[in-house]
Amino acid sequence: MTLPSVHRLYQATNTTWPARTTRQEAGWEIRDGAGGGKRVSAVTLAQKELANIDWVEATLTAQGQEHLFMIRDGDEILDEALATRGYKIIDPVTLYLCDTASVRPASLPRAQSYSIWEPLHIMHEIWAVGGIQESRIALMHRVQTPKTALLARSGDTPAGVGFLALDGDIAMLHAVEVLPSFRRTGVAKKLMAQAAKWAEDHGAKYMALMATRDNKAANNLYSSLGMRPVGHYHYRIKDTA
Repeated sequence: MTLPSVHRLYQATNTTWPARTTRQEAGWEIRDGAGGGKRVSAVTLAQKELANIDWVEATLTAQGQEHLFMIRDGDEILDEALATRGYKIIDPVTLYLCDTASVRPASLPRAQSYSIWEPLHIMHEIWAVGGIQESRIALMHRVQTPKTALLARSGDTPAGVGFLALDGDIAMLHAVEVLPSFRRTGVAKKLMAQAAKWAEDHGAKYMALMATRDNKAANNLYSSLGMRPVGHYHYRIKDTA
């Protein structure tokens, strides 16, 4: 089986976690994230050749936007150019991928995880503990493909949430949050199992997600489930120090 390329995964990320608006101009892709986080606010290069950085910096300034760029595999020339201009690296991210069937268990623990759309009030509360505010919930509502929210319990207590959406045969998992007092108790595995069940039931051959490199617990979990790192990206932001 031929796995999706990293650039196919970048596309799936944009589909399943969309900016409010996106436009291509002068060789750049410029996003309005509407408070949805770095991934939907960062500028990306929209061509193979390096575009005019002075132009895009001036455009971002005029729009009142942060000078934030996403650097994907293949963007090495842009990465070097921004480094020369004093941009620093933040939030290196690893993209993980697996066959959905390999993560889906034969059965799920009874009444321990659910797929729900729209999210319940308790799910909003759990996301809020992790800093996922209403602007990101609004982003989930913008997704136009099949989607669901995920809820996992620890015993009778709601303890973890996530968001899952499809782009063709890829299911992308976002916004995984487990309450601090329930971490390392198996709640995240329950979320992953529920995600895999929903994904396979909706025809997804692959499941993918992202984790920042400094989130060692998340990286260890995804690796333990047989997910493989297949690509990376990071951001560069202007160093004003």
